[in-house]
Amino acid sequence: MTDFCILGSGVAGSTIASLLKKKYSVHVIDKARGPGGRASNKKLSKNFNFDHGVQYISPKSKIFTKYIDRLIKKKLMKKWIGNHLDFTLEKKIKSNKFIGKKANNDFIKYQLKKIKKTFNQQIVKIERKNKIWEVTLNDKSKYIYKSIILTCPFPQLKKLAKKYLEKKIINLNIRMEPNITTMIAIKNQNLAPVSSFKFNDNILAWAAHENSKKRFNTTNSLWTLQSTTSWATKMINKYKKNKKIENILISRFINFTGYKKNKIIFKKTHGWKYSYNSKSSPYKSYWNNKLKIGVCADWFIGPNVESAWLSANDLAKKIK
Repeated sequence: MTDFCILGSGVAGSTIASLLKKKYSVHVIDKARGPGGRASNKKLSKNFNFDHGVQYISPKSKIFTKYIDRLIKKKLMKKWIGNHLDFTLEKKIKSNKFIGKKANNDFIKYQLKKIKKTFNQQIVKIERKNKIWEVTLNDKSKYIYKSIILTCPFPQLKKLAKKYLEKKIINLNIRMEPNITTMIAIKNQNLAPVSSFKFNDNILAWAAHENSKKRFNTTNSLWTLQSTTSWATKMINKYKKNKKIENILISRFINFTGYKKNKIIFKKTHGWKYSYNSKSSPYKSYWNNKLKIGVCADWFIGPNVESAWLSANDLAKKIK
């Protein structure tokens, strides 16, 4: 019997899996087609590559900075060098922005090496029976484990595991905010000597020039556009059916940069219903040793990759 079932292959899931595999057998399950979670990368061809989730990593704590340094030495990560313009400050900003050498989920794939993984399957039910966890997937298949760890967004956690978690976790005031991301490719329009924009706008919050990451060669200009939280809150349940929403983001970007809209040769939009948390919690992770159930996720600590990584490391210390 496998020791641990881990729901989610994002930053928290891959981190806790890599820490536990030293002592335990681990099985990671994710409903997505591949690893990464909100650090996923959309690779359409060798010349079409978008980081449509996490844009970059800026380590703050000493322990996470050391981890990023190790990834750089392993050639899994590099510094994102270029002009990063912040229009909310009206000046060019200098900050350490790190990205995956090939994609922002490079380090997640590395952490999941030699770990059993199942993709394209969603855990729809968990049940504790005779001190064993029974997990049911969307294809109705069932698996049993000694322990289970959940790394999903807070609303999904409550829906799946409410009766097995203590009230101090279930009653947390966690708010997960949405984001709408649009990826575009503009034919022969590699004009802007800019790596990223942070806009002072009520609709368009961010734009990343994928070409500036120097992962591929193309004469086309590739951009990832991300909306503001307030606008995404209004549109997140409408964007799939209403293409005007996608075009609003694109038009905003065109107006700011001067690119030609009729030169757009590719566009695709993804909605992140639970992009990040706006409120952190008094805890870093959760472990119930009696029931053998644990939770780690970014929303315990903060809204970024570092928060998820720290939460997973905190949980690993609690598991006996």
